Amino acid sequence: MSSRRKTVAAVLVAVAAVVYGASPIDIIPELLTGPLGLTDDFAVVLGAGFTVWKLLSGRPRVSQKSAPPAV
Repeated sequence: MSSRRKTVAAVLVAVAAVVYGASPIDIIPELLTGPLGLTDDFAVVLGAGFTVWKLLSGRPRVSQKSAPPAV
């Protein structure tokens, strides 16, 4: 994946996490469960942060398709 595509993907993931966190529709609603309802929001933000970090970390991915050189 090119650097530009990684940046665009990272921005889209971050925006989606913010939209989910601000959305009144949740998997675990805060209105019914109180502070426990924030766990799904925290999980989404944590997952998005990890994904953005992996996308922008700069380490090249090792392709599984390439075979070792023949001897």
